Amino acid sequence: MALVFIIGYAGIIFEESLAFNKSGVGLLMAVCLWVIRSIGAPSTDIAVTELSRASSEVSEIVFFLLGAMTIVEIVDAHQGFKLVTDNITTRKPRTLLWVVGFVTFFLSSVLDNLTSTIVMVSLLRKLVPPSEYRKFLGAVVVIAANAGGAWTPIGDVTTTMLWIHGQISTLQTIKGLFVPSAISLVVPLALMSLTSEVNGKGGDTPNMLASEQMAPRGQLVFAVGIGALVFVPVFKAVTGLPPFMGMLLGLGMLWILTDAIHYGESGRQKLKVPQALSRIDTQGILFFLGILLSVSSLEAAGILRELANYLDAHISSSELIASAIGVVSAVIDNVPLVAATMGMYDLTSYPQDSEFWQLIAFCAGTGGSMLIIGSAAGVAFMGMEKVDFFWYLRKVSGFAFAGYTAGIVAYLALQNLHIPLPDTLAKIHFLSGS
Repeated sequence: MALVFIIGYAGIIFEESLAFNKSGVGLLMAVCLWVIRSIGAPSTDIAVTELSRASSEVSEIVFFLLGAMTIVEIVDAHQGFKLVTDNITTRKPRTLLWVVGFVTFFLSSVLDNLTSTIVMVSLLRKLVPPSEYRKFLGAVVVIAANAGGAWTPIGDVTTTMLWIHGQISTLQTIKGLFVPSAISLVVPLALMSLTSEVNGKGGDTPNMLASEQMAPRGQLVFAVGIGALVFVPVFKAVTGLPPFMGMLLGLGMLWILTDAIHYGESGRQKLKVPQALSRIDTQGILFFLGILLSVSSLEAAGILRELANYLDAHISSSELIASAIGVVSAVIDNVPLVAATMGMYDLTSYPQDSEFWQLIAFCAGTGGSMLIIGSAAGVAFMGMEKVDFFWYLRKVSGFAFAGYTAGIVAYLALQNLHIPLPDTLAKIHFLSGS
C-alpha cells in the first residue's frame, strides 16, 4: 500500500510532465489502495466497515467544501465582494501582501482554514489579474489560513479534534498559541516581501481589476452569505452536529433567498444556485476526495499508526515528536496523524493543555503549509488557481518552513521563560463565539 501511495503521489506531483490530471490519479489511487486493503484485511466485512467509516468522515469534508464553494460563488456572482475589495485601497504590492496575510489570519481563526482560503482566493481574483504575483498572494493565504487556524479550537479540524476530546481548552490554547502562530506568519511575510515577485517584476503597482456593477440585492446576498459561513461554528456549538450540516443550512437559506429576490427575472439565472453549482471547481473536489480516501486507507491498514510508533521509539523528546509530526503533515493529511497521536498518548501521559498537546495543535496546523498538498487550504488553492506542486515547492516551501521553525522556537521560548500573556485577547475571542 505504501508503494501504491508513493506512485500515486508521484503522479500527482508530476501532473504537468505526465499530462495526467491529478484528480483522476487521486481517484485511481484511492480505489487501488482500498482494493489492496480489502484483500489484506482479516475479512471483506472488516474492510467494508472501515471504508464506510472513512467515507462518512470524508463525505463530511466534501459536503462542507461543496457548500462553502457554492456560497462563495453566489456571493461572487452578485459582486458582493466588491464591498471588501473597494475598501482595500492600497496599490503597493508589499503592503497588499501584508494586508491579505493578516486579514486571512484573523478570518481563519473565526471560520476555518478551508473556508477562509476559498473566500480570500475569490477576493484575490477581484483584486489582481492572473500573474506570478497573484500566485504569491494565494500562497500567503494558505500560510496565513493555516497559521490562523492553529490558535483557536475552531480554526482547524485538528485543533477541533483535540478540543472535543479534551486535550486542549479554549482560553489556554489561544493564550499559548497566538504569538507562535502570528510569528509563523510574520516571518514568511517578511521574507516574501524581499522577493522579486513582490518588488521587481510587477512594478510598484499591481494592475487592479475593475469591479463590475453590484447585482440587485448584492449587499443582502453578501451579508447572508458571509453570515452563513460565520454561523457554522455557532451551529456546531449549539446543536452538536457536524460543521457540514451548518454549511448546508446556510446554502439552503441562500438558495431560497436568491430564488425569491430573482423570481420571474429570466435574465438573472446566473445569479441563482443551479448556475453557481455549474461553475464551482468539481474537479478540485474530486481530487480532494481521492486524497482523503487514500490517506484513510493507510490509516485503516495501520500504516500511520506504525509511523507514529516509530517516532515514539526513536525520538525521546516530546517536542521533537510534535515537530516531526508537523513535518510529516506536509506530506500526509494532518487529521489521521493527529488521530493516531491521540490514540498513542492519553491524558494520563500528557494532561490537558500540556506543552505536548499545544505543540501538536500548532505543528499539525502550520506544518501543512510547507507543501501545497499538505493541508486542505493548499489543496483548495491548488485547485482554484491551478498552481502546480513544484512552483509552490520552489517559491514558497522555504518561507513556510522558516515560519514553522520560528513559531516552534517562539512557543518553547515563551514556555521556558514563563512569560505571562494577557487574558484580554483570549477573553475577547472567547466572547465572540469560539
